[in-house]
Amino acid sequence: MAKNRQTSKTGRFLKLAGMTASVAGRYASDKVQSVFRSEEGAEQAKRNTYQRMASDVADTLGELKGAVMKIGQIASQTQDFLPQEFSSALQKLQKEAPPVAYEVIRQQVLAELGEEPDKLFAEFEREPYAAASIGQVHRATTHDGREVIVKVQYPGVDESVNSDLVHLKVTLKLGGLLKMPKKSVDELFREIQARLHEELDYVQEARNLSMFREFHKHDEQLLIPEVLPELSTARVLTLEYLEGDHLDSEAINAYDQDTLNRIGQRIFSMLASQLFEHHVIHGDPHPGNFAFRPDGTVIVYDFGCVKVLKPEIVAAYADAIRASIHEDYASVDDALRRLGARVPRLPSPGADYYKVWRDIFFEPFSGIAHYDFAASDIHMRAVRNTPLFFKHIEHFKPPVDSLYIDRMVSGHFWIMKSLGVRQDFRPMLDQYLLSHSN
Repeated sequence: MAKNRQTSKTGRFLKLAGMTASVAGRYASDKVQSVFRSEEGAEQAKRNTYQRMASDVADTLGELKGAVMKIGQIASQTQDFLPQEFSSALQKLQKEAPPVAYEVIRQQVLAELGEEPDKLFAEFEREPYAAASIGQVHRATTHDGREVIVKVQYPGVDESVNSDLVHLKVTLKLGGLLKMPKKSVDELFREIQARLHEELDYVQEARNLSMFREFHKHDEQLLIPEVLPELSTARVLTLEYLEGDHLDSEAINAYDQDTLNRIGQRIFSMLASQLFEHHVIHGDPHPGNFAFRPDGTVIVYDFGCVKVLKPEIVAAYADAIRASIHEDYASVDDALRRLGARVPRLPSPGADYYKVWRDIFFEPFSGIAHYDFAASDIHMRAVRNTPLFFKHIEHFKPPVDSLYIDRMVSGHFWIMKSLGVRQDFRPMLDQYLLSHSN
């Protein structure tokens, strides 16, 4: 069977090399032409160039899947180290990826488990239940009648991670998109690389699932699938099928507001307990990794991306939240240094700078009785203030140790917004902060 472009090393190399050449060419052309433009015209031309470059990158990453698509998903959730035009263009990578052919899946299952899917299972659906960046999911039924889902990793994805990341780093660098020191870039990509290698190991994910089931065993309305180890390997993972309504389903529209609010409370409690109590977080808050039921039950899937946090990082994060709530901006600056988000040798950007961001991001915790996440414009206000961030960018660096905390928080904000939760989480936040006080 001929390898497709997603799994062929040569095909991936050529596609990524073409993307890099396109981005570098656009950047070089814009730099030359900017000499002959007014300041305003140069700025608009740069935005147009970024949009065209971002479209090239998003199209390529979506086609190739694997590590580079996963990085695109992560990048789309942050404004911290890429221009806003890129983050916007990469949003489409959050949507479900096009599936690969069943024959590719059949061959992978055979290679991993030693038999054809039709022999291993009483029934194995050829059409995928879901498709993502590094694998896709098929529904099946075991010979003893148990309904399951089978998560199958795309062939060759694990072998391409390192080279894919090198290509992507070169692309962003040649496109003039990484406005940070080389050391910070290297640290950021090393962290992402480590998490991706863990995510590609389904044996590790099976351990993660067991660990998080133990974390949340006392909450009967927070469900995490059980692993079937006899039908699982490093590249195939078979789990019990837990049915629920996804965010994009029509069924969610029938949920009443009280149910949505209870779901919101359960999500917030899950997030906070993982962060402050267990120091281990579910680091992939993709909407497709959650489902819900009309009784307020929350189902969480996909525990490949899990981040174990250092106690000192959790303490610094908690201190940053406390200081922000009380508008103690000197303590905010100190906490950010401890988080590794601030360049230590440079002075604080100042209380006025921090207040802008504090007033935006802490609005849900301002004591509004029924904060309406659906109506929230936090993201729009953050985008409008990105010029302020880039004006002071030399004061900051990527917070490698807390990168996945930020990703978790922003991802859950979007889930709350999509659900239309109306809730004041400040009392719950205060309780967790109190329990984590020194």
